[in-house]
Amino acid sequence: MIENRNLILAVVLSVAILLVSDFFFKLTRPAPPPGTQETAEQKQAKQPPNASSTSNIPAPASNLQSRKLNPAIPIPPGSVIQDNTAKTRSTVISKGGRIRIDTPRLRGSIALKGGIIDDLLLTNYRETLDPKSDEIIIFTPKDMNNAYYAQFGWVPNGKFSVPNEETIWQSDSRVMSPERPVTLSWNNGEGLVFKRTYSIDANYMFTITQEVRGSNKDPKTLNAYGLVSRRGTPETTGFYILHEGLLGVFNDTLTEIDYDDIQESGQIKQASVGGWIGITDKYWLAALVPDQNSTNNTRFIYSKQNDIDTYQIDYVSPLQTVAAGVTARAVNHLFVGAKEVRLLDSYEESLGVKRFDLAIDFGWFYFLTKPIFYALLWINNHVLNLGVSILLLTVCIKLLFFPLANKSYASMSKMKKLQPKIMKLRERHGDDKMKMNQEMMDLYKKEKVNPASGCLPILVQIPVFFALYKVLFVTIEMRHAPFFGWILDLSAPDPTTMFNLFGIIPWSPPEFLMIGVWPLIMGATMYLQQKLNPQPADPVQAKIFMFLPLFFTFLLAQFPAGLVIYWAWNNLLSILQQWVIMRRMGLTGKQALQ
Repeated sequence: MIENRNLILAVVLSVAILLVSDFFFKLTRPAPPPGTQETAEQKQAKQPPNASSTSNIPAPASNLQSRKLNPAIPIPPGSVIQDNTAKTRSTVISKGGRIRIDTPRLRGSIALKGGIIDDLLLTNYRETLDPKSDEIIIFTPKDMNNAYYAQFGWVPNGKFSVPNEETIWQSDSRVMSPERPVTLSWNNGEGLVFKRTYSIDANYMFTITQEVRGSNKDPKTLNAYGLVSRRGTPETTGFYILHEGLLGVFNDTLTEIDYDDIQESGQIKQASVGGWIGITDKYWLAALVPDQNSTNNTRFIYSKQNDIDTYQIDYVSPLQTVAAGVTARAVNHLFVGAKEVRLLDSYEESLGVKRFDLAIDFGWFYFLTKPIFYALLWINNHVLNLGVSILLLTVCIKLLFFPLANKSYASMSKMKKLQPKIMKLRERHGDDKMKMNQEMMDLYKKEKVNPASGCLPILVQIPVFFALYKVLFVTIEMRHAPFFGWILDLSAPDPTTMFNLFGIIPWSPPEFLMIGVWPLIMGATMYLQQKLNPQPADPVQAKIFMFLPLFFTFLLAQFPAGLVIYWAWNNLLSILQQWVIMRRMGLTGKQALQ
């Protein structure tokens, strides 16, 4: 029975580590420090009934503990979110003055009303494989129900006017490009002149430089802030191994907050030197990057109005003083775009944004996942096909673990050769479990076989294969990447199904019946690999193991094709290696498959 328990242990641990490790990490991560959370009801109770327009933005860093908390979304006092379902994007954008954004990878506009960045599309990413399909929309105007936008400004420490979401700015240009920054200006009529300069690189990083210059003797103090607001809970992939929601790096530590978590908490605050805070989808990111040398107060916030969920991330920079002839200045950054690993790494180097690559959910095995990803990209640079790169990288990993795998398969082969003798022992001592186990242990000692030695090498390899699994699942480079034949997108499930004879019958089965060619290949290789392993003598165990290939065929049919191809190819390589070892140890083909 020992070899059966070891085999079951290996399978259970493999599946558990593959599917539950990130979920367990989320359950066991430390809770935010006491006093950093506040429920939505508590926040609403604290909100004054007649707040000024400046109370719709974050509180100054120096007064976070003494002042009452502010609303979660920047709306004018006394107003509510209107039902804007009938409003189209083009209708909203056409109203009012705007600054056109024209870059190699982004297009959109900035509203002169409020100076809000609320219209951004990715020019080199499409919704589908069709090159004429719609571009990926990231930011949406704040006057729509699904608004998603970024806003910057100042919080006054006292009674004086600062620009808000209703301010109409004057602009020195109506077009912004990497070569042409845009400067907005506004005079509050009280001795303060505000200027805000927007610039952008050739990718997805904005630089927002805010300045305030005083002209009277009465000094004013104020704080710079930035926020990103998202209205409506987006549809997520639903895989617990992938984080989608709010996140940030504070004092070099990653914090991830799911949408349902922030709905329960209402608000989570933290202070950090540098760092960044953002909202992430599987492939896209909107992130605020404050001054990396100052201590900033950041918040994750949730609120609900008119049955619309609203999520906000924001930060407040340290207090500054403006007197006659003195200019207060704040330089911050905003990233809006695709989560490309090499690009995020470049910003860590050029802007000093620490751990910016953690916007990609590399998971527990970060130290393995990222190097494996770079290895995959390196191979792809030479073969120019990510599917082929997956196959070659899997071969490289198999070669790396060749000695361990050999030891494991050699142990399994010895156990396979002992199967007839073990079966005789069971027939002879079937009613005396203690005697049978004693005889089996004596047999193992005589034949110098360690039943556990076949499992341990496999367990050592699991983190590496899980890291590769993560790479194939979370990286944007897999999105819309073709392989061969009918696989036009490695990030999407195999589009064929055996239930319409792979397209011969003009019928579209329901999703759970979409069992394509590659899932069937994977299931077949899993079945063959299982036949090469020592078979459980217990009929119940044997039936469970016989069911596993069928179970995984249906389970993985809805996974990205790249993952299924990797799994099938890895199984095939393991089968070949195990077959060769068994033949060398004297097992015939019939004995190996029994």
